[in-house]
Amino acid sequence: MNHNRRKFHIRIRSSEIVMVLLCMLCSPAFTSTAYAEVLTLPVGLKLVMEQSRLMKISQHEEKISEADALIAKSGTMPEVNASWGYTSLAHQPAAIFGPQTVTMSERNFFSYSLNVQQTLYDFQKSVSRYEASKKMLNAKKNDAARIRNLVAIDFVLVYLDLLESENMRKVSEKEVERLESHLRDAKSLYEEGVITKNDLLQAEVKISDARQRLLIARNLRAVTASRLNSILVRPLTADMQVEDVRETLPQFVETDMEKAWEIAEKQRPEIQIVEETMKALDLEKTAKKAEYFPRLFLKGGYDYTENRYQVHEGNWSVTLGMGINLFQGGRTRAELFKIDNQRLKLVEEKNKLMDDIKLEVQKYLLDVNTARERATVTKGAVGQAEENLRINRVKYEAGAGTATDVLDAITLLSIAETNNYKSVYDLKKAEAAVLYAIGIPLSEVYK
Repeated sequence: MNHNRRKFHIRIRSSEIVMVLLCMLCSPAFTSTAYAEVLTLPVGLKLVMEQSRLMKISQHEEKISEADALIAKSGTMPEVNASWGYTSLAHQPAAIFGPQTVTMSERNFFSYSLNVQQTLYDFQKSVSRYEASKKMLNAKKNDAARIRNLVAIDFVLVYLDLLESENMRKVSEKEVERLESHLRDAKSLYEEGVITKNDLLQAEVKISDARQRLLIARNLRAVTASRLNSILVRPLTADMQVEDVRETLPQFVETDMEKAWEIAEKQRPEIQIVEETMKALDLEKTAKKAEYFPRLFLKGGYDYTENRYQVHEGNWSVTLGMGINLFQGGRTRAELFKIDNQRLKLVEEKNKLMDDIKLEVQKYLLDVNTARERATVTKGAVGQAEENLRINRVKYEAGAGTATDVLDAITLLSIAETNNYKSVYDLKKAEAAVLYAIGIPLSEVYK
């Protein structure tokens, strides 16, 4: 009897454990923790290239340019036309020959024709327009590369902002923990009569202030995570956990100013866009000049008209012809003048673009050097601040130090940690900005 009762209690205890585990698994807190997505920078870059709306718009624009090139190419191909018809006349055609009336055709008849026309030579007009469309397609591909890197740098900077805000939140949490630990020590000393109540009040005020900063840090982290979700076209409130970034490959950023400018001149898509557009304008000018000259063409076909009164109802034809526009009110000359000024405008835009890029590269290289020096300095400051806090705690517990010294040491340590994290992520953001400024595809670096 006792044995059966013991088995019964064991079953009840087992079922209770199972129910508790099921409740834990189904709870939102456990689910969000267990299944929180950990995003890495390479995976995020791949996702943003697939999901970004700017990328999708760019892809459609590139396809439009491909279609424009095919349209221009059609001008170099033969033109084939076919027609078919049925005609019903109110009166049968006839002609008067002296006193007689002679029927010329039937009143109701079918007809059809097939004609092929090919431009033999138009002084490079059609070919130049086709080549110009290909140059514009190349420009659009370079623009797609520009947008790809623009989307990438935007994602990388927000990703690093999220890492920075995550570490800032941890700094605030550790500050609250240190202050709470100090408050517990102060309460013990107060109960022993070693310190006055003023020390307790100071600690409580500091904790209140630190908790407010912790709330701000948590809100900043949540907002930054929403920004990253927005870039990835995900729900803004979706949970986001990110993995820290490895060091950037040194050969990409360890370069002098002149070398960086040379790389940027070759790599930046914006410069290539201007150059391809200038080539397209030169070809468009050639095509426009061709309008001053005649167009030589060959046309052939077969025409059939149902008519039993004709000897040959169907007939083949071949025409070698030439066409030229004699006057359009000065339109061609005005269009050539327009193209010349468009090209001069592009030359000035390219020069300005080069100046802007040089300034951009110089700024980010200086930012890298500054952030690297700051990271070295602040890294040592963290260790010094930790040692300072340890010494002041020991002195305070021994009665040789004051509560103000401990509170100041905690504040100094939080400031040192904040400055260290800020300098570290400022360095990483500056390195990413240098890569973008010299035209290196970020997806090839962070992989």
